Amino acid sequence: MTSRTGTTLPLVPAAAFVLVWSSGYISGPAAVHAAAPFSVLAWRFVLAALLAAALALVLRRPTRMDRRTLGRVAVVGFVMNAVQFGLMYVAFDLGLGATLASLLHALSPVLTALLAAAVLGERVSTLQVAGFAAGVVGVLLVLGADLGHAGGPVAVLVGCLSMLTLSLGTLGQRWIGAQPDLLWSAAVQFAVSAPPLLVLGWTTEGVWPVTDTRQAVVSVLFLAVVNSIVGLMLLALLVLRGGSGAAASLFFLSPPVTAVLAWLVLDETLSPPQLVGLVVAVVGVGAATRTRRTPVPAPGPQDPVGTQ
Repeated sequence: MTSRTGTTLPLVPAAAFVLVWSSGYISGPAAVHAAAPFSVLAWRFVLAALLAAALALVLRRPTRMDRRTLGRVAVVGFVMNAVQFGLMYVAFDLGLGATLASLLHALSPVLTALLAAAVLGERVSTLQVAGFAAGVVGVLLVLGADLGHAGGPVAVLVGCLSMLTLSLGTLGQRWIGAQPDLLWSAAVQFAVSAPPLLVLGWTTEGVWPVTDTRQAVVSVLFLAVVNSIVGLMLLALLVLRGGSGAAASLFFLSPPVTAVLAWLVLDETLSPPQLVGLVVAVVGVGAATRTRRTPVPAPGPQDPVGTQ
């Protein structure tokens, strides 16, 4: 498998990353169907932080991180985890479908490039702009005239805000500057996201907002272990082998994989016009993230992976 920069990515890890990334859009809705969204995320991040720290200790990863870097890692982690995932899980709770959520997040790498052009003055190619426009058209086709099937206007708006936050968080990775250890960075980012979500969950959802204990436990375990930790390690491997743009070059594969998983697991179906919209968006994002002239900023090694 070849990324847009011409680097050959290892096929098995790349395919596994796409599958893990896409599965986050299945496990997320499954979790909020069994428990309230903020509590689910808080439990996920508590477990993920403990797992990341334990793995870092077992592997004897270096703990060197100055106070300035630690603060920046924490701020970016809060945005990428608590805010971005919080918004998307609320959208799930409001009825946003898995495929549409994946489609919105697939636009994020291209939106990041456009934001970098607007805010940082970086170059952006015509193909990237056209690809983003095609992606938006595809999303509109998937939405159709009636937003009721997508959870309503509020769910769609919250999902779009999650996409924007993901792009802003990706830009924030550059602000960190240093390259702290992957696992310790992840542990910090998960850890700072859990307490605010726990408090928010307790005050708005109750101490135990669970309707299906078994599904909630399975979903949270899957989110923490597979989506957060396994996905993180796969992303790190792809970045090591293919450069920092490796994940972005695979984003466009997530919506169709998610659509298949959503059909198999959640019984979500797309109408023919929606399938056309999905194809239009995937082609647009695929073209934009594979342009060779202007690299699309992609999540760094310390970015969390999930529903993204």
